[in-house]
Amino acid sequence: MKPGPPPPGAPLDWRALHRLRAVFLEGAGGERDYWQTESDLAAYDATFAQRIGWKWEHVLGELDRRGWQPPAGAVLDWGCGSGIAARVYLDHYGPEAATSVCFWDRSPLARRYAAARARAKYPALEVGERPSAGPSVVLVSHVLTELDELQARELESWLVGAQAILWVEPGMPEVSRRLIAARESLRRVFHVVAPCTHAAACGLLAPGNEPHWCHQFASPPPAVFTDAFWGRFAREIGVDLRSLPVSYLALDRRPPPPLPAGAVRVIGRPRVDKPQARALACDADGVAEYTLTRRALPEVYQRWRKGDCPGLQVWERDGASIRVVRLPGCAAAAPTAGETGGAGSGSAAGPASPS
Repeated sequence: MKPGPPPPGAPLDWRALHRLRAVFLEGAGGERDYWQTESDLAAYDATFAQRIGWKWEHVLGELDRRGWQPPAGAVLDWGCGSGIAARVYLDHYGPEAATSVCFWDRSPLARRYAAARARAKYPALEVGERPSAGPSVVLVSHVLTELDELQARELESWLVGAQAILWVEPGMPEVSRRLIAARESLRRVFHVVAPCTHAAACGLLAPGNEPHWCHQFASPPPAVFTDAFWGRFAREIGVDLRSLPVSYLALDRRPPPPLPAGAVRVIGRPRVDKPQARALACDADGVAEYTLTRRALPEVYQRWRKGDCPGLQVWERDGASIRVVRLPGCAAAAPTAGETGGAGSGSAAGPASPS
């Protein structure tokens, strides 16, 4: 997804962006329909929604690395807003991956806007504004901070009838915990595809893991940091362009592609200091902190220091020491010649960098 301002002839409504930002910061989005005009949606779609789209691209890339592909059939974008989730999904897998796409939001204005954008971009695809029975794929994006009890039950009724669920939320502690609760409920019906490497109970629910939450960080397109439009957006609206914490959940009725032995999910960012790096990771054995040394794995250490630490990795470990690191489909990074000593447990005081 290429960053950029709205198309020529469509000036951005900065007042709307300030008002929407206030609603989001106050946590008041669940109290009322905050879409007042189509210009609200257009301004949101050019800015906040793009950032959500970058999170979706991150998540779909993670699913690619796991070898997962969506089932064919109808797609429902539930709580669609401007429809960014469905557009990123269709751009990633191709419009031929869906027999139709339908948008649902409590706001009729949002439904119409999202559907109009999709019809313009995918003219051969059937587009609707009312959910049809039995969508194959349900997309859910940034709704947990806004759902009341009735809306949560309505969402659940759509989820349990789907073949697959892709659910993306802000990477905040309270939101992550609600998403974990949804995982625990839905894994009785669905296979867990991602971000987990296992189908057991979430390790973050174990006593002692209360300070941690399941999240990673998506990366904005590099051009954002030199683009005048995004620079103005960051200054005026008070948004840190670098920060894109994301929590997500992918579920499927089909068994997921198998992962290699030693697969782990890295949580948050590693904590990197001069001699070593420490990362919080989850697998079927639970959540624990592991250490690698700069001397043993210099290339991995440098990548982690620069923020390049994918969520899915394959490790060989000696206790709490990481001895070999590889990414699915890539060559392994093993200890350098002469490095035989371990780093010990290296338990750190506190979690990996939270946000």
